[in-house]
Amino acid sequence: MDEHTPNNIPALLAVLAHPDDESFGMGGTLALYAQRGAAVHLVCATRGEAGEVDADYLQGYSSIAERREDELRCAARNLGLAGVDFLDYRDSGMPGSPDNQHPQALAAQPVDEVAACIASHIRRLRPQVVVTFDPIGGYKHPDHIAIHHATVKAFHLAGEANFHDGQTPYQPQKLYFHLFPKGWLRLAVFVLPLLGKNPQRFGRNQDIDLTALVREGNFPTHARINYRPVMANKDSAAACHLSQLDGAGLRRGVLRWFQDLFGNYDLFMRDFPPPTPGLHERDLFDGVKLSSSS
Repeated sequence: MDEHTPNNIPALLAVLAHPDDESFGMGGTLALYAQRGAAVHLVCATRGEAGEVDADYLQGYSSIAERREDELRCAARNLGLAGVDFLDYRDSGMPGSPDNQHPQALAAQPVDEVAACIASHIRRLRPQVVVTFDPIGGYKHPDHIAIHHATVKAFHLAGEANFHDGQTPYQPQKLYFHLFPKGWLRLAVFVLPLLGKNPQRFGRNQDIDLTALVREGNFPTHARINYRPVMANKDSAAACHLSQLDGAGLRRGVLRWFQDLFGNYDLFMRDFPPPTPGLHERDLFDGVKLSSSS
């Protein structure tokens, strides 16, 4: 969708860091709103260049980035997204990796520069609702944290008259952060040692410390979105990211773990408008006002 979404149509923008963030994270929510008729867009900051990909998955592709972009576009079709845009930064990898030093690494870029890029997409797409990572980036990935900070700035910058990008100022109505369910994380920290796994070295690259996430990620939940009606869409989207699934296949890969861990719902913290005490939403578009014209 090249032109902005008419104001009388619900529109949601997800701003994320890598191909597969949309499927293994909030994919159920994105698919649900797309099914309901909303224009659901994705801005992806990188093409996942630092991801580990087996050589077999690179046949017919010139690079990891090309393979992972293709996987993302496959996932977008399964989720029903209206469009995907890239910011053209580079995957920074996890803390301490050589990818951190690349001059185009997302996490090394000035937050104001990244925010300006996102704000221009917000003005073009005109979403009422914007969603991104929580303040620790879900599992403390540097790129996730960078996109969180840039999106928060961009959300407000897009509505400012003194931000000049050749487009009309536009202020979205709501901003949410996607959360990992802490109850399930605590359960994982308890169960994994019983299975001979170290919860401090979780994931394909053993670089995720689940115990730290339990300690540091105590953010309030303001919205719970049940995506059971589109569970098949989420599964199909996640299955597009074959290069990021482990060698045991779908049943024991990242897809299955995330599905089992998160169940059939996504949790969100609302940043704007400031939540009232005890807020429990079941729809991210609660209170959103749609214009009668574009």
